Amino acid sequence: MIWAFAILATLLASSAQAASPVPPRAAITTPTAAPAMQDRSFITSDGVRLHYTEAGRGFRTLVFVPGWTMPAWIWNRQVEAFARNYHVIAFDPRGQGASDIARSGYDHVRRGEDIAELLATIGPEPVVLVGWSLGVLDTLAYIQAQGDRHVAALVLVDNSIGENPPPVAFYAPPPRNHGKPLPRPEVMRRFVHTMFAQPQPAPWLNRLTAAALRVPEWAAKALLAYPVPRTYWREAVYSTTRPILYVVRQHLAGQAENLAANHRGAETAVWRDVGHALFVDDPPRFNALLRDFIVRRVWP
Repeated sequence: MIWAFAILATLLASSAQAASPVPPRAAITTPTAAPAMQDRSFITSDGVRLHYTEAGRGFRTLVFVPGWTMPAWIWNRQVEAFARNYHVIAFDPRGQGASDIARSGYDHVRRGEDIAELLATIGPEPVVLVGWSLGVLDTLAYIQAQGDRHVAALVLVDNSIGENPPPVAFYAPPPRNHGKPLPRPEVMRRFVHTMFAQPQPAPWLNRLTAAALRVPEWAAKALLAYPVPRTYWREAVYSTTRPILYVVRQHLAGQAENLAANHRGAETAVWRDVGHALFVDDPPRFNALLRDFIVRRVWP
């Protein structure tokens, strides 16, 4: 399990700092579904059943894409908030959540195609596409391959986008127990807990860990090794003229500054005192930021 900590440590390094004592925010109390949420699925062009949840109605659609090994329901607080006014989709990428565990396709090309086929399934109207963590890269892979004709705006949450400066390399030795590597369930349990700066309910964290463990180790490892240079992601970002909201923690502040300076359609927010899953740590703040962006820049 060295790969899990060696690669993810950079992404999650500042979470430990964010976890220093700060005034507590309201933690989520349950992972129950949003009002009127429906389970849906479609079959991809390579024969894999992919699951998504749907709530709300209308032609103004928000699509939420989760991060590495995470299920769609990690976005439930956003689904609940936005389904009152919009059509909302929360997507389970292949191998994650309630989607099938495919034998292949854990690469940027196929994951981008999966998003394209999801958008084709839900309808022709352009959507606000919200990606978090690995979902940022999957979203940009979609843009790089398919363009932005089905996208009204991009919201990219807490991952590098290939801008400068590159993320500072950080290596944390994998945790060991009496000199032996920890079993994968314990490694993933620690990974899940590291994503949050605010206390979350133990049953919810346990369920999230179980969801992460559903992804086979070989598939999870492949998802952390997309074979493209950093410039691939930057090219995708700058290929679109659609409005972009880039929400990150302090370790990506430099990339946010350069994106805002160099992309006419981009605006950014740099947060402190939150973990990697910042939309879970502070749902009211994240939802207010996203709603304001949509009203000002997308659908006035």
